[in-house]
Amino acid sequence: MLQLTRLIKIVGAIARYRLDDLVEIDRLPFPARVLMRLLPWRYFIKNTEPRAIRLRKGLESLGPIFIKFGQILSTRRDLLPDDISDELARLQDRVEPFPAADAVTIIEKSLHAPVSELFDRFDHEPMASASIAQVHGARLHSGEEVVVKVIRPGIEKVIRKDIRLMYGFSRLLITLIREAKRLRPMEVVRDYEKTILDELDLLREAANTSQLRRNFISSPLLFVPQVYWDFCKPSVMVMERIYGVPVADTETLKANGTDMKKLAERGVEIFFTQVFRDRFFHADMHPGNIFVDITDPSEPRYIGIDCGIVGTLEPEDQYYLACNLLAFFKRDYRKVAQLHVDSGWVPSHTVVGELEAAIRTVCEPIFERPLKDISFGHLLVRLFQVARRFEMEVQPQLVLLEKTLLNVEGLGRQLYPDLDLWNTAQPYLEKWMKDQVSPCGISRSVRDNVPDWLLSAPNMARNALHSVKQISEHQQKLMAMHNRADKQSGKLKWLGGVLVLLAAAVLVFPEWSTQIPWQGVIMGGVGGWLLTR
Repeated sequence: MLQLTRLIKIVGAIARYRLDDLVEIDRLPFPARVLMRLLPWRYFIKNTEPRAIRLRKGLESLGPIFIKFGQILSTRRDLLPDDISDELARLQDRVEPFPAADAVTIIEKSLHAPVSELFDRFDHEPMASASIAQVHGARLHSGEEVVVKVIRPGIEKVIRKDIRLMYGFSRLLITLIREAKRLRPMEVVRDYEKTILDELDLLREAANTSQLRRNFISSPLLFVPQVYWDFCKPSVMVMERIYGVPVADTETLKANGTDMKKLAERGVEIFFTQVFRDRFFHADMHPGNIFVDITDPSEPRYIGIDCGIVGTLEPEDQYYLACNLLAFFKRDYRKVAQLHVDSGWVPSHTVVGELEAAIRTVCEPIFERPLKDISFGHLLVRLFQVARRFEMEVQPQLVLLEKTLLNVEGLGRQLYPDLDLWNTAQPYLEKWMKDQVSPCGISRSVRDNVPDWLLSAPNMARNALHSVKQISEHQQKLMAMHNRADKQSGKLKWLGGVLVLLAAAVLVFPEWSTQIPWQGVIMGGVGGWLLTR
């Protein structure tokens, strides 16, 4: 019954915001065109707002799960038109808070103690409320000011129901609309399902936060709050309370004399440090998750929170990505195309010259503009769109990287409109590449891997001996088979010789031919053939 009620609400939102207009009816198969034209609300509900705004409002009206879906959908610029992606990116993670009594119940059930014993003070009024969780202020008995993050009660059940409905709508779209397959709705929903279910486990977020804090523990670029592991469970997370100016509050930042150029450039440096030094990056860096410490306005420091979504890169992807970016800087489109093939991002049968021509067609008009006016993030989006024509399967970590870069670039330009991302990034990339191939870099790589090599040496020796033993046993089996074949050959030769002698006897003693007439000729022939073999 609840599923039916939810379905009715979704259909109501489609009708109210005329989301059916997002589909080009004339391109549908005949049965789908008939079905769409028979929808009753088409004849008495009008909505003249732009399609992207209607889609955003429709998702907002369906609650936090669909809001989160819209946020994630906005990152798939390789699939959606720019106007829809831009509008969905405006979705805010601001939803109605749930009662503080429910939060207290979840905390006490998870940590097996009353809130009064766990905290010296607990603020029942939430500091913020989001799609998946809400945050309360508190103070530990040891005196530290903290924030307590609590998962919304019953949210997992709601999420799983909504995901089942999304899968159902995706199958319907694929059945009714030929063009829907190109947008791969099932893949989009599957990505969303994995991302949002991961966010329901606050232990995962706590682990990500601790890793990011450790990576930047002594850095002037980024501060990440401490996690208090004794108070962390899958539904509850407690971490250090931070104090800073929201990065989107540019008026306050400027009023306090913040060096906006340095702040914007440090955002880019943080991104490239995470990707190329650590291969571990915060993949949800929208303004709501970023604050600025302006204790020293001339040396502003970022503060990062909400590490529920992170990305990781394999060393191979990291290397190919760096080479691709440097090739872009130099407009070496042939190398970009070849790197796509070498990395396995496009099939090995791809004609490099054709991919090179397609990349040049996209990039050359962009590079004719001043570098500071070029959007690095949108260039990557266009590149992925081109590569898809060559059967490129975009890896999840690359989609997260693209999304993060778009966020970083957009934020940097908001803080300092003249930010030249290329000038900021190129020296960093060139230094990283030199470090990788320099004698120091190679020796460092050898030094880092020597312990693993030494530890694995006994296993390698054991495996080598096992392989030699297998080869030896295989050779012995082959020799035994060869000997058996030789014996069989000897027997056949003996039999052939007997038959030849019998045939000769028939010829020498004609009187035998009355008992053994033409059989002698046959025996001779067979015997001769056996001797020849």
